Amino acid sequence: MPHELLSVEQVARYLKLTPQEVTRLASGGKIPCHKAQGKLQFRKGDVDHWVESHMADLSDTRLAEIEEGVSAHHGFDSALMLIMPLVPPTGVVVPLAARTKDAVIRNLVTVAEKADLAYDKADLIENIRQREELCPTTMLPGLAFPHPRHPLPYDIAESFIIVGRTDSGIPFGDPSGVLTRLFFLICCKDERTHLHVLARLSRMLDEKSLPELMDAPDADTLRALLQKREEKAQG
Repeated sequence: MPHELLSVEQVARYLKLTPQEVTRLASGGKIPCHKAQGKLQFRKGDVDHWVESHMADLSDTRLAEIEEGVSAHHGFDSALMLIMPLVPPTGVVVPLAARTKDAVIRNLVTVAEKADLAYDKADLIENIRQREELCPTTMLPGLAFPHPRHPLPYDIAESFIIVGRTDSGIPFGDPSGVLTRLFFLICCKDERTHLHVLARLSRMLDEKSLPELMDAPDADTLRALLQKREEKAQG
């Protein structure tokens, strides 16, 4: 739940940090918090947002630690496959027919709708657009994770991921100006699944793995490569 309140100790367990490190982050204004009865309290949604905004800069070790903490907090089994079970049979599209940022979003959502996963296509598209306007979801050069700012349980049938790769790069908001070709549309029914998915994907995908994914000749090959990446991330 995004409005769940956490203590310093709970945030420390959640992010695999020491209480001192959490207090230092809070004192520096990195993670929003407030005091209640003389003790720091953190809104879980703010903590999740902080993690999400820093994922691209975190090492694989830190991402694994965070995934472990998030899994323990929410009762997930971190040893289970997470990403690939969320990708429907028609959920990998190569090539994705799109030449603009808006077309990428619309076409990825259309794939979800055709798989009977999106109930309200227009609302879902608008929420993804709003999230991109707030802050682009590019994670690495050439890679983006478009998603709504908050889970939309009534707009989707179940949590899902749609993967699309365009033939040529598209301006998608990368701060360095690099064009983006590989997209993972992430739509979750709840906050706990969302952060877990982001952490796992960030561990699966790095700059060394991207060229192979970009060169996959078809959707089946790309799906197989992603399967191997997740299996490696579990190991």
